[in-house]
Amino acid sequence: MSLLVTGGAGFIGSNFVHTWLAGSDELLVNLDKLTYAGNLGNLQALAQDTRHVFVHGDIGDRQLVEALLQQHRPRAVLHFAAESHVDRSIHGPLDFIQTNVVGTCQLLESVRAYWSGLSPDAQQSFRFLHVSTDEVYGSLEPQAPAFKETNLYEPNSPYAASKAASDHLVRAWHHTYGLPVLTTNCSNNYGPFHFPEKLIPLVLHNALAGKPLPIYGDGMQIRDWLYVQDHCRAIARVLEAGRPGETYNVGGWNEKPNIEVVRTLCSLLDELQPRTDGQSYAEQITYVKDRAGHDRRYAIDASKINHELGWRPQETFETGLRKTVQWYLDNQDWVTAVTSGHYRQWVDLQYGG
Repeated sequence: MSLLVTGGAGFIGSNFVHTWLAGSDELLVNLDKLTYAGNLGNLQALAQDTRHVFVHGDIGDRQLVEALLQQHRPRAVLHFAAESHVDRSIHGPLDFIQTNVVGTCQLLESVRAYWSGLSPDAQQSFRFLHVSTDEVYGSLEPQAPAFKETNLYEPNSPYAASKAASDHLVRAWHHTYGLPVLTTNCSNNYGPFHFPEKLIPLVLHNALAGKPLPIYGDGMQIRDWLYVQDHCRAIARVLEAGRPGETYNVGGWNEKPNIEVVRTLCSLLDELQPRTDGQSYAEQITYVKDRAGHDRRYAIDASKINHELGWRPQETFETGLRKTVQWYLDNQDWVTAVTSGHYRQWVDLQYGG
């Protein structure tokens, strides 16, 4: 028996690979295209682990995917692979359509062909688990209830629209062809191996480099923060016991404005690695022009996965953030390796004004 994971060299995918192999001897086949955010350094600890098979390739390569499915005969496919940064989607939306929409459709067709050839018992136990985002639901007013699985889709960025489209494709392949699918929609993840374009790793990187800490607009955009390893445990639980065709929202019950997150990060750095001049890292906070179409608030109601599957996050925001900061401080070689010239060009493009 085996699993096929797509995008397993990225942030959430690589954390899932490590979390899964910490508790299972099942073979895990990891397919990743290794775009800018896919990083073999995330998987370095598994280099000699025979339970982990890495394959460099594209989910849209039908010949490759179908060969992997026939060779390894997985009991489940877990689909993490995606272009996943709102800011990048604003600058280059077509890449997001190609990967998140066309790529997901190609993957679904490859998996459907494989699944159709399984025995009836194997078909019944097979699962296709699609990992998505809360951004498909749009933006919430300050006092509005958190997103439930029944909320209408109202995506506001090219990234969110591409993920909403992929969610609809997964649903359609279930209802039209009977493919046993599961979908998870998660809130903002943070933790180890987070590429430093997103808020928390960007602030950590800039703070230690003595650079400004860019805050969009007034910094009062609210997000629900979920420690990535809690998310991985939720995915494992959905794979184990989720009902085919169902969607499960995964959140951390941690709504925080961006500015509060940044100030908390600064306080942790003040404690764990103080500035040499004795000043707080908060002195580096700089407000920049808000990005186009910036959603004001996201929040996840994770009652369904709690009530049906018994999952709750193990980390509070405070414990998860402390672990994240300490990991970042302990792994500066990893940071140096991923913050290449290409990364610096991106930061200049996005925040240079």
